[in-house]
Amino acid sequence: MEGSEAARLLGERGLGRLAQFKTYRRRWFLLAVVSLLNCSNAMLWLTFAPVADKAAAYFHISLEMVNWLSIVYLLISIPFGLVATWVLDSVGLRYTVILSAWLNMTGSVIRIFSVLKFLGLNSQSYWYLFTGQCLCALAQPLIIFSPTKLAALWFPDHQRATANMIASMSNPLGILIANVLSPALVPEGKHIPLMLGVYAIPAVTACAVATVGIHEKVPPTPPSASATNSSSQPFLMGLKMLLRNKPYIILAVCFGGGIGMFTCFSALLEQILCEKGYSNEFAGLNGALFTVCGLLGAFLLGLYVDRTRKFIESTKICFCLSALASIMFAVTSRFRHRAITLAITSSLFGFFGFAIYPIAMELAVECSYPVGEGTSTGLIFVASQIEGVILMILLQALTVRVSEDPSSTCALDQDGALDWTSLHVSSLGRSLQDTVSEKFGKPDSLHWVSSGTEETQRKRSHERCCCAHHAASP
Repeated sequence: MEGSEAARLLGERGLGRLAQFKTYRRRWFLLAVVSLLNCSNAMLWLTFAPVADKAAAYFHISLEMVNWLSIVYLLISIPFGLVATWVLDSVGLRYTVILSAWLNMTGSVIRIFSVLKFLGLNSQSYWYLFTGQCLCALAQPLIIFSPTKLAALWFPDHQRATANMIASMSNPLGILIANVLSPALVPEGKHIPLMLGVYAIPAVTACAVATVGIHEKVPPTPPSASATNSSSQPFLMGLKMLLRNKPYIILAVCFGGGIGMFTCFSALLEQILCEKGYSNEFAGLNGALFTVCGLLGAFLLGLYVDRTRKFIESTKICFCLSALASIMFAVTSRFRHRAITLAITSSLFGFFGFAIYPIAMELAVECSYPVGEGTSTGLIFVASQIEGVILMILLQALTVRVSEDPSSTCALDQDGALDWTSLHVSSLGRSLQDTVSEKFGKPDSLHWVSSGTEETQRKRSHERCCCAHHAASP
C-alpha cells in the first residue's frame, strides 16, 4: 500500500509539473515577425551589390564608395555585436525586436531621401544613403541574435530546431531576393528610386507589425523545463572563458573567415563579372544559385550529421571542398563566355560552403560549454565581420583600373571598371602572355590587365599592332 501510495504521489507531481508548461499559438506570429525582419535586413544590406555599376553611375560616385555601403554593415557589427548580446540578455526579446525593427525601418526611409530631387541634396545624397545603411547595420546584430532567444523562450524542445532554422535561414533568403530583385528592378540607373521604395516596404511592414503585435517579454507560462531552468555563465566571465579556449578560437577564426569570404562574394560578385562582359541579371542568377544550393547543402548535411554524429569529419571535408570550389570560381571568372561553368562553380561553392554553417555552430556550442549559446555564437559573428572587413578592403586594394572595354557590361561614368585579378597575379599573367604571344600569337579568350603607366600600355599596343602587321604581310 505504501509503495502504491508513493507511486500515486509521484504521478500527481509529474502531472503537476507537466501542467506548468504551456505553448501559445502567438509564438508563430513572433517567429514570422523575426523572420520578416531578418529577411528585410539582408535585402537592405545587399540592395546595391547586384547593381553596383548602375548605382555608381546614378549617384556619380566610385565603385569603392558603393562597396562601403556593404562594408559599413561589417564595421558597425564588430563593436555592436557584443553590445547586442548584452542587450538581448538584459533588456529582453520584446524590446530588442522592436528596437531593431525601428532602426531597420528608419534606415530604409532615410535611404529614400537620397533620391528625392526636390530636397536638392546633390553631392550630399550619398551621405544620406550612407547614414541609412548605418542605421540598418545597427539593427543587424539585434535581429540575427534573436532567433536563438525566441526559440528558447517560446517553443517546446521538439520545435526549437525548426523555429531556429526558419528564423535563421530567412537571412540568406533575403540575400537571395536581393540578388534576383535588384537587377530586375534596375535595368537602367534611373530606376534606383523605385528599387529603394520597394525595399522599404518590408522594413516598414515589419516595424508596424512588431510595434503593434508584440506585447510580452516572455510567455506567461514557459513551454518546457529547459526554458525555466536555462542558465549560463555571466557575459564577461563567458567571454574570458572563450578567449582561453583553444579549440573554440581555431573554429572561430576558420569559420569566421568562411563567413567573411561569403560576405565578400555576395557583395562583389556583380563587379567581378561585369568586367568580363556578364550581365547584372547573370550575376544575380549566380548569387541566387549560390544561396539556394547552399541552403540545400546545409539541409542535407544536417540530416547526415544527425544520423552519423560525424561533426568534425564533415566540417573538415566541406572546408576543403569549398576551398576547391572557390579556386575554380577565381580561375573561371577570368574568362569570357563561360556562363555555364561559372553557374556550376557558384553552385558548388554555395553547396559546400553553406553546409558548414549549422555544423560549425553546433561545434561552437559543444566546445564552449558552459558558456551561453548567445555569447559563443556572438563572438563568432564578430570574428566573421572583422575578417570580412579585412578581405573587402584587401580585395579592393589589389584591383587595377581598366580603361573602357567594348565587351564590358559595367555601366560606369567614372574612371572605368575594376579588374579583380590581384596585382601579383596580373604581373604573372603578363609575363605568361608575352611568352605565349611570342610563340603562338595572342589568345583571344585571355584578357590580362596591365597595371603599368598609360605610356607603357600605348607602347605595348603599338608593338602588338606592328607584330600583327608583319604577320599579315606575305
